[in-house]
Amino acid sequence: MKPLGIDGAWVDTPRVFPDDRGRFHEWFKGGAFRDAVGHGLRLEQANLSRSVRGALRGVHYAAVPPGQAKYVTCVGGAVLDVVVDIRVGSPTFGTWEAVRLDDTTHRSLYLAEGLGHAFMALEEDSTVVYLCSEPYTPQREFGINPLDPALAIEWPPDITPLISEKDAAAPTLKEAERQGLLPSFG
Repeated sequence: MKPLGIDGAWVDTPRVFPDDRGRFHEWFKGGAFRDAVGHGLRLEQANLSRSVRGALRGVHYAAVPPGQAKYVTCVGGAVLDVVVDIRVGSPTFGTWEAVRLDDTTHRSLYLAEGLGHAFMALEEDSTVVYLCSEPYTPQREFGINPLDPALAIEWPPDITPLISEKDAAAPTLKEAERQGLLPSFG
């Protein structure tokens, strides 16, 4: 696992074992995760999302505490997965990093509690699975508009984003900060 430029975000590229029957890889190993990140991943929920090309989901986050850490991978198709630092007081507040997750490289992305998460499906039937440290709790779930011009996330220009009404109506990062909806760094 390698850390990204945002504290609490990591990318993992597993070793893939192909043969004439297909291929095999271990997409999560608790011991290796603990060694790299410095703590284990508590597992309370596992999610699967199947999306059409252009589906844009997020930027989502959960109230801290307890927050919701996620370990995300793409098991079919491809997505542009984005982590956004929404933690007030963080040296990288308002920045984002994107990682292509697909069914070829089998990379995974870990996002610690307090970070925002979004992804766009780059292919039809892109399937994302993610492990979550806390269960989904609607009253603790929040979002930032993924098309917030101030965030300026570089979504693929050749794909028209398909956004839910909820995500389109989400506040900008500045509005969420003004409303006191964002987690604090540390």
